[in-house]
Amino acid sequence: MSAHSFDLAAAAFTEMVRQGFHPDFPPGSEEQVDRIRAAGPPKAAANVRDLRSLLWSSIDNDTSRDLDQVEFAERVDDSIRVRIGVADVSAMVGKNTPIDQHASQQTKTVYTATRNFPMLPNELSTDLTSLNENQDRAAMVTEFVVDREGNLQQQSIYRALVHNRAQLAYSKVGPWLEGKAGPDPKVAASPELQAQLSVQDEAARAIRAGRIRQGALEFNRIEADPVVIDGQVHEIKTAQHNRATNLIEDFMVAANETMAELLHAAGRSCIRRVVRSPERWSRIVELVGRYGTQLPAEADSAALSEFLRKEREADAVHYPDIALAIIKLMGAGEYVVAKGTDTKPLGHFALAARDYTHSTAPNRRFPDLVNQRMVKAMLDNQPSPYTDVELTTIAMHCNLQESAGQKVERAMRKRAAAVALSNSIGKLFHGVITGASDKGVYVRVFNPPVEGRVTRGEDGLEVGDTVNVALLHTDPQRAFIDFGIA
Repeated sequence: MSAHSFDLAAAAFTEMVRQGFHPDFPPGSEEQVDRIRAAGPPKAAANVRDLRSLLWSSIDNDTSRDLDQVEFAERVDDSIRVRIGVADVSAMVGKNTPIDQHASQQTKTVYTATRNFPMLPNELSTDLTSLNENQDRAAMVTEFVVDREGNLQQQSIYRALVHNRAQLAYSKVGPWLEGKAGPDPKVAASPELQAQLSVQDEAARAIRAGRIRQGALEFNRIEADPVVIDGQVHEIKTAQHNRATNLIEDFMVAANETMAELLHAAGRSCIRRVVRSPERWSRIVELVGRYGTQLPAEADSAALSEFLRKEREADAVHYPDIALAIIKLMGAGEYVVAKGTDTKPLGHFALAARDYTHSTAPNRRFPDLVNQRMVKAMLDNQPSPYTDVELTTIAMHCNLQESAGQKVERAMRKRAAAVALSNSIGKLFHGVITGASDKGVYVRVFNPPVEGRVTRGEDGLEVGDTVNVALLHTDPQRAFIDFGIA
């Protein structure tokens, strides 16, 4: 079998099963979807605000169909009020129903180059609970006012009906916001939408500037973007962030902070998303020292953020080397339970957030769906739908499944890359060592941004070392990409 005839979709299903997922939905799911569809669209109620007249829009990937958020912003004196509508999945998916039980086992949608494995049935996640263009939808709205310094004020969450008036894409909105390209047809046709996006961008940039002053880390990661045509990978392109991706990221961070802070203020337990202070800070200090900067002995996100900013400005070409190495040394995020009686949240080191959770993607992350139910109970002054013991069990399972999902996605990225690189044996690449242990030495090359194992000349290499390597071998079946030190 040639590399280009390798069946990536079948390999993705096999990899899901190998990592403990159950891609097929359980009995009763279709009947549940039919009942949800028969119930019809959401109706306005006494505790539901009708905000369908606002100029809501969404920005996502070109191919995204599971739309979790819409955004709207307006000026208030010298500040900007931001509203973020998040799909009200919990209004349609009840706790412990067949679909919810499946979601609780899967915990996330897993994305691969040629096939995605949704946490919820596509009939929901890409239709009935997706904030699709020109459709009335139920949403949980997170609202806050952003001042000139990027601080969040007047934070609140409430139920609403929304209507997405423009489904937009990062690839088109970003270059337009940056002045590098004209607007796409939807934006070009609406001066009101142009003004709306500009106000959103202004608010997001203020939020980002404020977070950076507090020590939030900006890595500007470069990621692989397989080009798939008719199920076959033809090349690996480099996907980079732009102003539109930053806009949505900054709004989502603010919405997640708001959710966590409001639940904490109400004495309510919930699943938090944390990144602890790095245990390998001394290795980060050593690595940064090679670039002429001395970091404090104790973990300090503000000092690290300042180093990253200066390094990015001074040497944009080689900046990905150090950024990727630090990301690997930072440690992964994890889900933990913050109890209503806790006085000091763990926080999120990389985001410089005092309190943080996941709440903005209930179509594709189970913790977000759980937290949505928790905040509804808070708004209704009702008991929590989950005990602290239940929440702890969910958080631990979500951590395991997140790791398993990352293994699937990493393996499939490598398979897609192995197919795309099969004609490049012997070619030289520049990269950085991302893993060095008894299990092997791994390198991530930058163009295209793919990872493989160093099988020749690997002795003495450490995480963070920059190297030149030659491609020795690819094997899509086993997800192998082997390099040798050049």
